Amino acid sequence: MSDSPRIRLGLPKGSLQETTLSLFARAGYDIRVSSRSYYPQIDDPEIECILIRPQEMARYIEQGVMDCGITGLDWVLESGADVLELADLEAPWPNFVPVRWVLAVKEDSPFETPEDLKGKRIAAEVVGMTQRYLEKRGIEAQVEFSWGATEVKPPVLADAIVDVTETGSSLRANSLRVVDVLLESSPRFVANHAAAADAWKRAKMERMLMLITGAIAAASRVGLSMNVPRQCLDAVLALLPDVGAPTISPLADDRWVDVFVIIEEKRVREIVPQLSEAGARVIVESPLNKIID
Repeated sequence: MSDSPRIRLGLPKGSLQETTLSLFARAGYDIRVSSRSYYPQIDDPEIECILIRPQEMARYIEQGVMDCGITGLDWVLESGADVLELADLEAPWPNFVPVRWVLAVKEDSPFETPEDLKGKRIAAEVVGMTQRYLEKRGIEAQVEFSWGATEVKPPVLADAIVDVTETGSSLRANSLRVVDVLLESSPRFVANHAAAADAWKRAKMERMLMLITGAIAAASRVGLSMNVPRQCLDAVLALLPDVGAPTISPLADDRWVDVFVIIEEKRVREIVPQLSEAGARVIVESPLNKIID
């Protein structure tokens, strides 16, 4: 076994897995996962990867079994693990957008407020989070662990549920009504306190995070480059976003300049026709892999 230093990185198994692997690929890491192994191969000899359920991740990191890893804020709080959060990895990808843990009842339920559920039965996968929520509000209720299909339990198997939702479509499909929101959660990069205090490990994590967060920053943006007549430059610049000054470079023909800017991808279809009308020519849109501030 090599004596060179390494960090042990926890990767979430399950719903976050594919998006996490795609994120690392965008950041420049090649991670190969075998269908029969919980130890993916990564093209960095200083990193050892382990696939772990997000629900367990923070606990293992707290114990030092792993140095760092990715899991949801919800599971960090549910486990009660004492870990160090180094980054919020919210991103515009499946399972990396924020989700809400909500208290919900049937649409025709008589329960209108959380206090109405005093003495009632609540099904939840996040029992600890639910109990702390109720205790904070002074509500005594019976909280039962739900093994799945939580949204179908009211009104027969439970009076209310605490469930996770991204768009609310599953709640609507099951005729459920939100009474309150317990937590908004997104994936987080968390570390063991001792590992984060180790100079070499902390530097390795920071370099990894620079690439990962750079990939996230680029996820919803594109580069636009265009040739602009000098007499049209002010009109073109007035259309560009205020965030991040564009790069202006001379061309062989000194009557023209090249303008490059990074913008939100959702603005492209609106702004490109306007740029053309303002005099820009040869407008080229290009994808971005990473944006490092």
